[in-house]
Amino acid sequence: MPTPPSPAAAPRTDGPPVRVGALVPLSRPGWVEAGRHLLAGLELAVRETNEGGGIGGRPVELAVRDTAADPERAAAAVDELADLGVVALVGEYHSVVARAAATRADALGLPFLCSSAVLDALTDGPTERVARLAPPQSRGWRTYADFLLDAGHSRIAVATQPSVYWASGARVLRDHLAARGGCVVELDTRELSPTALCDALVARRATALLLLVGHPEPAVPIVEAVRRDRRLTEVLIGAPAGQPEFAEWAALLGADGAGIPFLRYLPERLGPLGARVGAALRRQLDVAPSFVAFEGYDTGITLAEALRRHGVDRVSLAESWPEIAVEGTRGRIRFSRTPGIDVWQWVGAPLQVVDRDPAAPEHFRVLRSA
Repeated sequence: MPTPPSPAAAPRTDGPPVRVGALVPLSRPGWVEAGRHLLAGLELAVRETNEGGGIGGRPVELAVRDTAADPERAAAAVDELADLGVVALVGEYHSVVARAAATRADALGLPFLCSSAVLDALTDGPTERVARLAPPQSRGWRTYADFLLDAGHSRIAVATQPSVYWASGARVLRDHLAARGGCVVELDTRELSPTALCDALVARRATALLLLVGHPEPAVPIVEAVRRDRRLTEVLIGAPAGQPEFAEWAALLGADGAGIPFLRYLPERLGPLGARVGAALRRQLDVAPSFVAFEGYDTGITLAEALRRHGVDRVSLAESWPEIAVEGTRGRIRFSRTPGIDVWQWVGAPLQVVDRDPAAPEHFRVLRSA
């Protein structure tokens, strides 16, 4: 993808704006840092689209709504944005929130391009209106389970909180590991303090503990407790949902936060577009961009391409997903139907298991690619 023209050389964008609704978690209990990165990627893509002439001379305008990780708040935001006349919805990081937004958008006939949420059951049934960039949870977490088995871990403990997302992830792990001779023991963090959880790990003879819990609470206190328990020095801590990706994790935990494998959705090497966008996002965020920022950018340019080719009518836009072919920062984006997934899915999304290098926690090590 060529560098966008400078604003002075770009076609005019003085028509009525094309409004797009953006759903992002920007306040607690939402994962605020993920929301900031997602929004930064979306905003960069919109800015470049407008510098390149917009959509037929009309500028794209983001109408941003903070979901705060609240499904009801997200559904209400979808209603509000639909009434404002947005042509489509983009964004959202939290899977349970994205599910509420997707269900409501589908009922209203509003196209939704989901950036980051991975829950397999993003809608209640098959829909033509919803498409997704992030890989389904079943694919990512099975890859993570294979990583654990290859590393010699078959007796896995999971620290859990009540959530459809965490329950779905635990089920994927349990089923995949059981078929290969492994087992999963669930430890409810509502009933166990970090210290009691450490005792349970010893009693259950687990060799790995996965954090299926929120960040920073209770994930950070659990990591601190395990790291300080001499009985557990050989226990691997893992975080498949990606908590260690963000700078806040490293700031809170320091060296304790390294060596904790997690899933992220980047290729091993970024191409020229990814490198250019990564540099722009770093300037915008003042920190290294996470994979979520790249997801936001890819969402923005994908929707822009759909709008250019199929217009701003909601029905036409919803019909465009299987015809889209866009060079994104992480590969060529095309949507198709996947068994067991009821939305249009980018099946080529890159997937890695990575961790922060214990020798240099600001750097990441790629442990597995799929």
